Amino acid sequence: MELNRQGDTVVDVSELAADPSASRARSSRRTGRRPGDSGTRSTIESAARRQFAAQGYDRTSMRSVAVEAVVDPGLVAHYFGTKPQLFSAVVELPIDPAVVIPIVMNGDRQEIGHRLAGVMATVLGSPDGAATMTALVRCAASEPAAAEVIRRRFTHDVLTPLAAAIGMDHPEARAALTASQVIGLVMAREVVGLEPLRTLNREQLTTLIGGTIQRYLAEPLDW
Repeated sequence: MELNRQGDTVVDVSELAADPSASRARSSRRTGRRPGDSGTRSTIESAARRQFAAQGYDRTSMRSVAVEAVVDPGLVAHYFGTKPQLFSAVVELPIDPAVVIPIVMNGDRQEIGHRLAGVMATVLGSPDGAATMTALVRCAASEPAAAEVIRRRFTHDVLTPLAAAIGMDHPEARAALTASQVIGLVMAREVVGLEPLRTLNREQLTTLIGGTIQRYLAEPLDW
């Protein structure tokens, strides 16, 4: 557990993520992989996730992933099918809405923005979380499937229900505004590498962006 500056609890990033065993079970049923192949599959997933994050969707290929994973390209296709299917399988949103929404809603209403900012800062402070968010943002710039992942999994599944739970008007607009703050932060910090954003710690990030997220989610909007 970690605490932000107001003393609200922000759980470790591993607790924010969906159950990985359940995800692997779904992937196993989807690809029909044989028992005992989890090590190879995991190696392919790691290589694909790293390449999507580092070089984007267009420059990542099934063959380049196979080369890094030291497997035959046909094995990548056997497990994942097509490149869009590979992307969708390995670049899942690194937070679970069923976990995050109660965390953000639990506490002083005036600190909702800081609690969500703390969650996102925790995610970006994790190598896996940062890599996943970077892959999503980098790939969304050139691949409609990646943009759809952000819209559906982050905006629709996390932020819109959160805004609706707060009870303010225009929850979809509030979710979109909040997404613009978070996605912009990922782009500036992880893709462009702007300083001092790149080296700010979790508490600093939470303090600096929490007020903006609070305004978007829980304060009157002046249209």
